[in-house]
Amino acid sequence: MTTECVDNELDIRGLFCTLWRGKRWIIGLALLGMALAWLFSLLVKQEWSATAITDRPTVNMIGSYYSQQEFLRNLDIRSSGGAAAVPQTSVMDDAYQEFIMQLSSWDTRREFWLQTDYYQHRKSGNVRNDAALLDEMVSNIQFSPADSAKNLSDSVRLVAETAADANNLLRQYVAFASERAARHLNQELKAAWAARTVQMKAQVKRQESVANAVYQRQLHSVEQALNIARQQGIDRSKTSTPSEQLPDSELFLLGRPMLQARLENLQANGPTYDISYDQNRAMLDTLNVGPTLEAKFQTYRYLRTPEEPVKRDSPRRAFLMILWGAIGALAGAGAALIRRRA
Repeated sequence: MTTECVDNELDIRGLFCTLWRGKRWIIGLALLGMALAWLFSLLVKQEWSATAITDRPTVNMIGSYYSQQEFLRNLDIRSSGGAAAVPQTSVMDDAYQEFIMQLSSWDTRREFWLQTDYYQHRKSGNVRNDAALLDEMVSNIQFSPADSAKNLSDSVRLVAETAADANNLLRQYVAFASERAARHLNQELKAAWAARTVQMKAQVKRQESVANAVYQRQLHSVEQALNIARQQGIDRSKTSTPSEQLPDSELFLLGRPMLQARLENLQANGPTYDISYDQNRAMLDTLNVGPTLEAKFQTYRYLRTPEEPVKRDSPRRAFLMILWGAIGALAGAGAALIRRRA
């Protein structure tokens, strides 16, 4: 029998023997790659991230803002004559939505970094470089909205160069966003309070005008009836109809003494107001005092309080050393094979 020689046959045993003889190259370049990766991880910029998870605040956290906002809401319901047509969200929900708006706002992130020493110490003085640095820092704060389908709450993540900076800066940023939210809520409360005050003043003035018009009409009717009774000499009542049921044109039938007493009574008492006028006056007195604004109140509560991270995000030293070591080992294997062919 004849045997055919195949030129492209892979000699596994010869390959491993060649790699074994070149093991110094493989191990040496692998160690060199790992050493370079270790040095690179020391020189490259480090990134540590801290995460916070938030939810809406409780009643005691927003302080007097809750009671004053509820007062305005009840005033609106009373003015509308019943329950609100559209169901309203709670005061805590409104405060938290304002906080979330500030937390995710680009302007809030930018203003936060501008007032931190962390950014001021890293400025180079070059306008373009400083602007690029500021944009990078703004993007280092990432907000993730809640997802009810995945049972996820609102969260915010901040990246810094050290673990301590990441923790401290995130706490400061959440407090900064809450302070801005509280300031905006106070401004809205103050504006709404002023609008309700103007509305209530107009309503009270309208009630006074109506009551005064009714009073003047009653006064005029009694005076005219009294003049007629005097002219006709009617000194006593000539009708059995109750005075409340008599039309104005027949009031003179009550007689001069009764009309005189009614006129004096009207002049002494003045216009008559119903109970709603007294309630509106009391509301107006309260509104005239003005709202009591708290400069700072907490518009959130933590579900996960920021802590110092224990693992670095970048660079991942172990991964880089393994990757660069594998590349070095492959380069060493290639060198061993080339030397064997030579």
